[in-house]
Amino acid sequence: MLIATSGCSDTSDPSAATSSPAAATTAEIATVTTTPPPAPPLVPAQPRLAPEPAQVADDLVADEYALRNPSSSPGARRDAARRQQAAYRAIGRHPEWDALTRPRIPPPLLAAYDLNVQARRHLDALLTGAATDTLPAWRIQAPPTAEELLALYREAEAESGVGWQYLAAVNLIETRLGSIAGTSTAGAQGPMQFLPSTFAAYGAGGDIHAPRDSIMAAGRYLAANGFNTDPDHALYRYNHSDHYVQAVKNYAAVLAADPTALHGYHGWEVYYRTTAGDVLLPIGYEQTGPVPVADYLAAHPQ
Repeated sequence: MLIATSGCSDTSDPSAATSSPAAATTAEIATVTTTPPPAPPLVPAQPRLAPEPAQVADDLVADEYALRNPSSSPGARRDAARRQQAAYRAIGRHPEWDALTRPRIPPPLLAAYDLNVQARRHLDALLTGAATDTLPAWRIQAPPTAEELLALYREAEAESGVGWQYLAAVNLIETRLGSIAGTSTAGAQGPMQFLPSTFAAYGAGGDIHAPRDSIMAAGRYLAANGFNTDPDHALYRYNHSDHYVQAVKNYAAVLAADPTALHGYHGWEVYYRTTAGDVLLPIGYEQTGPVPVADYLAAHPQ
């Protein structure tokens, strides 16, 4: 479900839209018996959360600390980021859980928790259209490393004056930091989701699909729309929605308070809203045309 459905221009701007292999079984044939061996378990695409909201909160706290622990292995951080994203999605969609989950968050994590939950709710408020019964013609790829992205955001900040954390938040919402390679329904393209005509005005002759050129263009676009004097107005020009503006500001505030939060966001994945529920599109997903969601799920259980 996240991410790109429209594109950045003076009149139409980007908005948030926003698997695992099935296990094969074979029967071993013996001279006396043809009983097949047990099938290996399917590995679920989506992280499994605890059934109780309180435990979801406790597990989220553990994952938040794992992401902040410099001694955590890359694999542990990746798994923690996946669960972190899933937890915020679930908590964000269940306001009735708030009385159970929020009191379990320790004070050092509470500000980031509130910002992430509210960002999720603002993004969900953008989903006013009907869910689709097909999956998109996208390619899901590994984004640049968090270190590479941070360097690009800071370069764009130095040129445009637009805070790096805002550029990161826009990149996160639009294409999961560049994970989505595909054209939106409105024709927007690239990691920061520009209409080609708008990118031509702000891209300085660069490549709309190149992370550096796209991020630099986003800085120029926001600056040209008055970011340095009125950030809300500039972000609204990027996407004509107050919910979008607030979601960007929330994620930017998390990053401003703790830049290492970028490493957690870097591990977040692409979910797509369908009539069968949210479908996780993993790195390596690639379709040249719409795919019936039922067919995809038959081969890629969630």
